[in-house]
Amino acid sequence: MLKAQYMRIFKVIWQFLKDIYKNRYTIYQLTKRDYKSKYIGSNLGFAWSIIQPFVMITVLWFVFTKGLKVGPMGGGDVPFVAWLTIGIIAWDLFATTLMGATNVFQEYSYLVKKINFRFSILPIVKLLSSSITHCFLLIIGMVVLLSNGISFSFYWFQGIYYFFASLVLLLGLSWITSSIQVFHKDISQIVTTVLQVGFWATPIFWDFSMVPEKYQFLFKLNPMFYIVEGYRRSFIYHAPFWEARDIGLYFWITTLTILILGIVTFKKLKPNFADVL
Repeated sequence: MLKAQYMRIFKVIWQFLKDIYKNRYTIYQLTKRDYKSKYIGSNLGFAWSIIQPFVMITVLWFVFTKGLKVGPMGGGDVPFVAWLTIGIIAWDLFATTLMGATNVFQEYSYLVKKINFRFSILPIVKLLSSSITHCFLLIIGMVVLLSNGISFSFYWFQGIYYFFASLVLLLGLSWITSSIQVFHKDISQIVTTVLQVGFWATPIFWDFSMVPEKYQFLFKLNPMFYIVEGYRRSFIYHAPFWEARDIGLYFWITTLTILILGIVTFKKLKPNFADVL
């Protein structure tokens, strides 16, 4: 029976991949429209997607380096601004995408009600839309690294692996939160609150070595710990991802479990979407 359940899940995933390919042009058009719609009526347009994380980086850098006199990180040889920038870039993709994807079925309710439209692809639109901004932020991050004495390395391309890992995690979470949000409007507020707590609980602006060793495992339970530290391993420390095998294995077990839960949740709730929306 368990084997049959896994086979059904595999078939759903395979069908989803086929739907992505079949609807690739629709996904492209919706992604382009979604990205543009964020900045309709704004004079600065998409620049706001860069300005907001830039302001956060600047404020945190000023508070911690000028106010609290925090020195270089990573054993004393990594400039705080470079260390902080990469951490925030990794987190911004996660937070922005999840907040947007949670409301995606309500936002595109006119498509959900169409009989022949595969609305399971809608979270992909939010993932791709946020990925555009992420690419711009990565370019800025690379400039910050180079200007602070951190040289280019081929390990920077390893960031693609962690970017992909983020998307898989986000897809599973998005299916869960967006499906439940259709029936319980408080989910978006819960997601916002959890993200606020998650930001401070993830080593983005503070060094993980500050945590007593006996409590470190608690922070490692957070999947975003693997992503944030992975971005730093790639762009700052130039370390291969396979050196973090144990936490990597935990991340993928957790992420694939979340993905399966997302598939099950979406399949169970989607028949009633049109009635509620």
